[in-house]
Amino acid sequence: MIRVFYDLHLHSCLSPCGSEDMTPNNLVNMALLLGYGIIALTDHNSCRNVPAAVRAGAARGLPVVPGMELCTQEEAHVICLFPTVETALGFDRYVAQRIPKIRNRPEIFGRQTVMDERDTVVGEEETLLLNAACVSVNHVRGLARGFGGTAFPAHVDRSAYSVLSSLGSLPPEADFTAAEISAKGDVQALLHRNPELRDLILLKNSDAHYLENMPDPSASVLLPEKSPECLIAALNREIQTEWNRG
Repeated sequence: MIRVFYDLHLHSCLSPCGSEDMTPNNLVNMALLLGYGIIALTDHNSCRNVPAAVRAGAARGLPVVPGMELCTQEEAHVICLFPTVETALGFDRYVAQRIPKIRNRPEIFGRQTVMDERDTVVGEEETLLLNAACVSVNHVRGLARGFGGTAFPAHVDRSAYSVLSSLGSLPPEADFTAAEISAKGDVQALLHRNPELRDLILLKNSDAHYLENMPDPSASVLLPEKSPECLIAALNREIQTEWNRG
């Protein structure tokens, strides 16, 4: 087993609220400079920059987990992770059919830029990616599992766009095995208020939208190998391992 420092919640320039400097190569190179062993790209409601980030990571020896930050119909954010680019893009197509076809206004919300692995702009997502998809919190993990992946609620300690702020508690029907607390969140205070989280893997990720917001590594996990498949298996509790929030 090897100890791997992770950040499983990062945005690229595809997210309208993400910096234009958050290109696939910049993400990978900054993660390597900081000392991460594995990262995940999780743009809002889309995986269109995943192929570029995975290829950029492969060229530098950094595994990039294909992912998405899904906004559910309850307006709760859930991180969805997948083992391959193909499975992530399959989930992307599923979600694309279930988000409102409202045109993005870049001058208000920001550009939604699609790039290749050389950071060349190859397109722009026209549908605004910030709206809620017609997918329930209770079904997200099961759907992600159907694509070979997993899912966990994002920044559950926040007062907006979290499962706890939207629903008041974590529904058992959602069958989550993990949850994310903000990088500077108070774990003990969270567990005191929400004891149903005690049996879950509690992750700390950055949710970085800007390169300067990517922190030094602190959270880590023991894995047999540095791969999306092993990480997802660990999050699904299919392999025994040790998580450290730093």
